Amino acid sequence: MSVICRPNGVEGLECLSLRSGLAVARGLEATLPGLGPLTVKWPNDVLLDGRKLAGILCESRWDGPRLGWVVVGVGINVSNSILDQLSHTAIRLTDRVTPIPLDRLAEVVRLGVASAGRWAGLLTEEEMAEFARRDMLAGCAVTAPIAGWAAGITPAGSLRIRTEGGLTREITAGDAVVLA
Repeated sequence: MSVICRPNGVEGLECLSLRSGLAVARGLEATLPGLGPLTVKWPNDVLLDGRKLAGILCESRWDGPRLGWVVVGVGINVSNSILDQLSHTAIRLTDRVTPIPLDRLAEVVRLGVASAGRWAGLLTEEEMAEFARRDMLAGCAVTAPIAGWAAGITPAGSLRIRTEGGLTREITAGDAVVLA
């Protein structure tokens, strides 16, 4: 599903996928008792038992220097089939719970994303704390976007990676690949 958002500014716009991921995780847990705790993987995935349950993509439209809007797309594995070769990395809602009707599920997701999409700016202390609790990468060895150990995020939404040399780099784009 896609939700059109009109944030109240452009600072911190790169945080929208993280804000939306937190909102989706929060909404699903609150609506589907028995689902279990959900984690968030930087920059845009929601996981259940370490497997991808949902993904989030944001696309903005600009009118010259002004932001027109942002579309936040959310894909959730509800009851779709998952290829055998992806069964160790993906999971569906129906693997864990009896899902609610799709229109109600869509409304939960829409409300969460719309709320997250109203705000621009850096991540708040509360959002940082929630992300830290849900951070799937916390302490994991990663091979990409650079090799090292995941060390949380910044208020601007960048992934912090501590390298073997002890330096901490802030990564603004890419996909984190965990060392198997």
